[in-house]
Amino acid sequence: MKREAKLLLSKAISSLVISVDHFNASSSTGRAEAVLIFLDHAFEMLLKASIVERGGRIREKGAKNTIGFDHCIRKALTEGSIQFLTEDQALNLQIINNYRDAAQHYMLDISEQLLYTASQTGLTLFRAILKKVFGKELADYFPERVLPISTTPAIDMAELFHSEVEAIRVLLRPGKRQQTEALARLRPLAIMEEALQGQNQTPSDEQLGRLGKAIRKGKAWHEIFPGAASIQVTSTGYGPALEMHIVKKEGIPVQLVPEGTPNAGVIAVKRVNELDFYNLNLTELCDKVGLTQFKCLAVIWSLSLQSDSDCFKAIKIGSQTHKRYSQKTIGIIRNAIAQQSIDQICEAYKQAKPTGRRRKS
Repeated sequence: MKREAKLLLSKAISSLVISVDHFNASSSTGRAEAVLIFLDHAFEMLLKASIVERGGRIREKGAKNTIGFDHCIRKALTEGSIQFLTEDQALNLQIINNYRDAAQHYMLDISEQLLYTASQTGLTLFRAILKKVFGKELADYFPERVLPISTTPAIDMAELFHSEVEAIRVLLRPGKRQQTEALARLRPLAIMEEALQGQNQTPSDEQLGRLGKAIRKGKAWHEIFPGAASIQVTSTGYGPALEMHIVKKEGIPVQLVPEGTPNAGVIAVKRVNELDFYNLNLTELCDKVGLTQFKCLAVIWSLSLQSDSDCFKAIKIGSQTHKRYSQKTIGIIRNAIAQQSIDQICEAYKQAKPTGRRRKS
């Protein structure tokens, strides 16, 4: 092992041990902040150690300081002989780094389950990089008794976000006077969303206020946080061998954010743009075109719009599948009913299936 890489790795291990120790601390004073700050530092040192070990540079020519966290991720993700990160791992690191930024520079009221998810997925990722780059086992540095322990371990990501949004909705009820508490609890959810969208900045109070309004209006969590709806937490093993990963859902691609983009991270899930594009459910589509659900479905069937990727997509969120339509569908339906009798379309729709069973939204 190269000497510089060895020294950096030693710093990384030390910070990881301190992060886990703080997670398991009996006192809550400064606990979440310490966990995230030291976890983030552990990864920056590990990334730099890995880049050096693989023959890369962590200091630009003529620069006094080494490269930053995002630059490390980009190198580890994209540079041929250096590459050792996957897209899912890069997403995980962006989330941890954005949490740390808020914890260090402002306030972060993060739930125990979100903190556990960050810690346990972080430990799993650290172990994977250590093994891949250095051929070392984390157990070589950690006693088996040192691992994140939680009395309220993380649940399914969909359930976690749903429960958090419902708790925030209660805080925002009229007469509660808990706006500040609600926005503080909303901040870590928004930070994860920003990280998944490729944004490397803490959400402003104005952004949190808009999210709060959406929650008050009764919007579902996956409409407010489409990026979070595109990932899931998986786990295997138990005890010291437990592995927990934050991964994007099957079939959902990510995109590399162009280097130099202001306030941007390295990568972003495309599901965010996807949900923005397919932003109408059947009820909303019917309102836009002025048809009943039956008539609207008849037109959709007659034009095979559910086979047109520009108009329709079934998006799976958690255990449920949501059928969504794009804005483009509005014009197509309006044009169709202007050129053909809606009664004729409906009659053909009725006759299409001998059983009389029709498609639902």
